[in-house]
Amino acid sequence: MIDKIPTYIEMFVNFMNAGGVVMWVLFALNLFLWYGLGFRYLVLKRGTMGNIRRQIDKHIKRGEKQNMRGLLDYVIADALDATREASSLGLKVKNHIYDALSPYINVIAKYSTLVKTIVILAPLIGLLGTVMGMIETFDALTSGSMFSQGASISGGISKALFTTELGLVVAVPGLILGRILDKKQQRFDLEFEQIADTLATKEANNEI
Repeated sequence: MIDKIPTYIEMFVNFMNAGGVVMWVLFALNLFLWYGLGFRYLVLKRGTMGNIRRQIDKHIKRGEKQNMRGLLDYVIADALDATREASSLGLKVKNHIYDALSPYINVIAKYSTLVKTIVILAPLIGLLGTVMGMIETFDALTSGSMFSQGASISGGISKALFTTELGLVVAVPGLILGRILDKKQQRFDLEFEQIADTLATKEANNEI
């Protein structure tokens, strides 16, 4: 098996070179895309499931940070600490909570723009590679280097279409998974607002 690794690498390099420089650009974009998707997936793990108000009540009763399973647990714990701090310092509770949650708001949006940009760029770059490949094919026909052989023409066109294929392979999964993760981000944004509103109300009623 180990002896076959150089062969696989050589096959991969030959395949990428068949589409020209654009193939390597698309490959790099694919790596960045999946890094961004993987980061967002790991960050957007919700943690403890259940109603927000019940989760807040559990954190209030628990008193200490324990059994933290995901992002939402840390958000509630930090928001609760911010509420108590604002109350002791005489600050506006809701504003202080949002200040405490700003790092979480930023992190759930991280790489969102990168993913959307790559999803848009990948098919366009693939199309650019196809156009460049077709131009090279017709130039070869004009110069007679393909000797007007149908097999050579079809081979040149198939190579030109490699980049379009790879561009779609990059874009389509990125589009689908990116939309799913964006929905999760929107859900977190709404839950952050609910956490701030709930804690502000509880603090006003001296329930914390």
